[in-house]
Amino acid sequence: MALNTSPEAPIPVGQVSRLIGGWIDRLGAVWVEGQITQLSRRPGAGVVFLTLRDPSHDISLSVTCYRAVFDRIADVVSEGARVVVHAKPEWYAPRGSLSLRATEIKPVGVGELLARLEQLKKSLAAEGLFAAERKRPLPFLPQLIGLVCGRASAAERDVLENARHRWPAVRFEVRNVPVQGVHAVPGVVAAIEELDAAPDVDVIIVARGGGSVEDLLPFSDEQLVRTVAACRTPLVSAIGHEPDSPLLDLVADLRASTPTDAAKRVVPDVGEELTRVGQLRERALRCVTAHLDREERGLAAARARPCMERPQRMVDEREEQISALAERGRRTLGHLLDRADSELAHTRARVVALSPAATLRRGYAVLQHADGSVVRDAGEVTPEEELRARVAEGEFTVRAVAAPPAVTPPA
Repeated sequence: MALNTSPEAPIPVGQVSRLIGGWIDRLGAVWVEGQITQLSRRPGAGVVFLTLRDPSHDISLSVTCYRAVFDRIADVVSEGARVVVHAKPEWYAPRGSLSLRATEIKPVGVGELLARLEQLKKSLAAEGLFAAERKRPLPFLPQLIGLVCGRASAAERDVLENARHRWPAVRFEVRNVPVQGVHAVPGVVAAIEELDAAPDVDVIIVARGGGSVEDLLPFSDEQLVRTVAACRTPLVSAIGHEPDSPLLDLVADLRASTPTDAAKRVVPDVGEELTRVGQLRERALRCVTAHLDREERGLAAARARPCMERPQRMVDEREEQISALAERGRRTLGHLLDRADSELAHTRARVVALSPAATLRRGYAVLQHADGSVVRDAGEVTPEEELRARVAEGEFTVRAVAAPPAVTPPA
């Protein structure tokens, strides 16, 4: 419960320390997991002093235990080892310091570590951090490469020498950090974040040589995995050797089997690229030459065609055809005119033959009354009536007389 204090009514330091100790005593014994960063075993001392650190955070606690408790695991535990401690928090009032009094210490075995890593792997995979669609392609020719590695390590030497041998103009921004132990995770995370924030860095390589499962544990840390997942710059993981597979390999954009392999896959080989450029130039030249040859042959074939060799031949052929057609047209028209003329002559002869004038020329005459009407019946004519007679070559007047009585022939 909160204390009622004021500037006029403060409480002594000893009382505050005793109250804090009382609150801590209520916590009781707990199981704590961490990594041993410091180990002090003084000869003849009955107490062993440890510093237990959280590998993922910069937090440490002091641990004390009786020598008999530590002797049980002294042969398998050293600095850097992961342990599980059953301890009770203790508050040392005279100094105002907190520590853990351990009654049992258990080393974390490889099998247990692998089981925890597998569980963490499944959890991160379920979040999609290892999905293939999150992988970003590496630039073809990076101008500046960020390298995170141990100081003066073989991994650093392999990456730098192989990359510069393949492409001498390549530049590196190197960050030397601890790659194993308690300071590895924060050091690697800080280096990656710094290189990712640099606008000139095109790709980041995290490299480390081989080691035991415990040595490579920092590269399976959840904080490091999430940092790489949030990284905007393509990242290559080159941790250990081919059989090693920390979680960093799964979240990285590219997994290289070794640091040397990382250099080969990030930086192109200048000799190979020059050879490829030469091959492409030869291929392009062959393609262009083949195209020109094909077009030249087509042009020669087109020029060799009769219509192109003697263009006037088409006009001559068409002229002959037009002349033949014109002659045929004249003959056809002449035949048609001759036949029409013959038919017209026959028709004219028939018309002339059937005309009254032709009848009159054969000696016939047409009698007309004074009013111009034609006499068609003898009964229409009266005696002494003057009629006009029309013959082939003119007309004249005649007078009708009574017809003599008919003579009856003798029986």
